[in-house]
Amino acid sequence: MNNKPFIIGIAGGSGSGKTFFLNCFLHHFKNDEITLVSQDDYYIPAGEMTAEENKLYNFDLPTTIDHEQFSVDIKKLLKGEVVYKKEYNFNNPLAVVKILEINPAPIIIVEGLFILHFKEIMSLLDHKIFIEAEEHVALDRRIKRDGMERGYPEDDVLFKWHNHVMPSYKEFLLPYKEDCHQVIVNNNNTPDHIISITEKIAEDLKVKFCKERG
Repeated sequence: MNNKPFIIGIAGGSGSGKTFFLNCFLHHFKNDEITLVSQDDYYIPAGEMTAEENKLYNFDLPTTIDHEQFSVDIKKLLKGEVVYKKEYNFNNPLAVVKILEINPAPIIIVEGLFILHFKEIMSLLDHKIFIEAEEHVALDRRIKRDGMERGYPEDDVLFKWHNHVMPSYKEFLLPYKEDCHQVIVNNNNTPDHIISITEKIAEDLKVKFCKERG
């Protein structure tokens, strides 16, 4: 690999369990071995909105993402540079905005809904992982998450799911499923399944690194 970082792209629709997968995967490495760049931190600020405006605003479109800066920052990490980025606060005016320090590492994880749709970003990926779940499972997870973490009424969650989330998933992510190196079905809510999968991928990567780096 000539010390070039190995970039893994992890894509999955809402409710696929991508966040849990990522947390499990990162757990298998030391901090200086791996770094994460999340599409969520590249939303173009939409400004303050009322509850009704927030319900109607479609966050599930590629145009809501500053994909050019996303790409620039990935390339900086490839060159060994540190990236500083404001953490996105999901339009919550009460949230304390953090400045993220994203350090270069031998393994770079790039995750998000549109990472395969953005051609320049997809071209940088060495290994692509697609995480999916059956729609009813994913919707149930979304309802629970948005209710507990963001206080959204279930009716609002269902509106966004049927009008924004699923149409976007089918148009901007699902077509790339067959181009991925691995497809992981995550319908099971018990953690053992995902932990074992991430452990196997991590072990394979570490063996690969040892061989290629002598």
